[in-house]
Amino acid sequence: MKLGFSMPNLVRLKALHHRPWEMEVTGSDQARLARWAEQLGYAMVAAPEHFVIPTDHVELSGSHYPSAYTAMAFWAGATEEIRVNSCIALLPLQSPIVAAKTLSTMDWLSGGRVTATFGVGWLKEEFDAMGVPFAERGAIADEYIEAMKILWTEDVAEFKGRYVSFRDVVCDPKPHQKPHLPIWFGGDADPMLRRVARHASGWWPFLTRPEDIPARLDYIRSRPDYSGGLTDVFYAVGTGRIGEGHVEQTDPHVKADMSKEELIDQMGWLAGLGVTMSSVMAPPLDSLEEYFEYTHWVAEEIMPALP
Repeated sequence: MKLGFSMPNLVRLKALHHRPWEMEVTGSDQARLARWAEQLGYAMVAAPEHFVIPTDHVELSGSHYPSAYTAMAFWAGATEEIRVNSCIALLPLQSPIVAAKTLSTMDWLSGGRVTATFGVGWLKEEFDAMGVPFAERGAIADEYIEAMKILWTEDVAEFKGRYVSFRDVVCDPKPHQKPHLPIWFGGDADPMLRRVARHASGWWPFLTRPEDIPARLDYIRSRPDYSGGLTDVFYAVGTGRIGEGHVEQTDPHVKADMSKEELIDQMGWLAGLGVTMSSVMAPPLDSLEEYFEYTHWVAEEIMPALP
């Protein structure tokens, strides 16, 4: 199992009880943290995404979200080896041509360190604000991912769909990784798992309980159009504290300050369920420097014991 690095001040969810110092973390601090994570051997850093939050949802979700691709490119430019990912990029809300070009350029510039985790979104008001039909978001996502893969792999690209069409176009630079950068999907509903089966090498569950992950993996791999490419499952320690709509809920598997033995046991349990990558939820800390110290402790004490 590998560990991803949790970057402070990406989201401000009420359920996560962020400390005041986290809200003061700057872009410069994040560049320093990305280099620190790389030095310590963390495998990945990932950026969430919302474009707008309706005012009546700010109490639960907060309003502070980056553009995932911008954050990913910033961290990739500050580092040399660590992978960058999205968690998640809202696929139906972006032009697939622009998104394909952005991600392929980032992958080319970074020497092949980009993974993209896509989702279809859940916040209807966000879709309304951007003029995208919420009820059609799954169909839009299905077309967009097919179109992006063609742009990434074909010398002369052509695609005809309801939501996007193009012909006799070229889109370079191509991704450094072949045939294209790794595609993951995040989410839990059956239609999303069917997209994982068709397209993805990774799955990032959010509302799925850890003990249900094996059954959901069986569902993915039993699809008649399963690509056979699923290799990664990301489940962070503490994910269970966030319910649907970002409502806080109790996670029986997690407490605020877990010992070395508890964390190692938790990682071993998750690995046995099929999880290949996770991240550690920090205990309540009082400063950014304490966060540097804690992530160093995790790298020294937890990483070597991972299954």
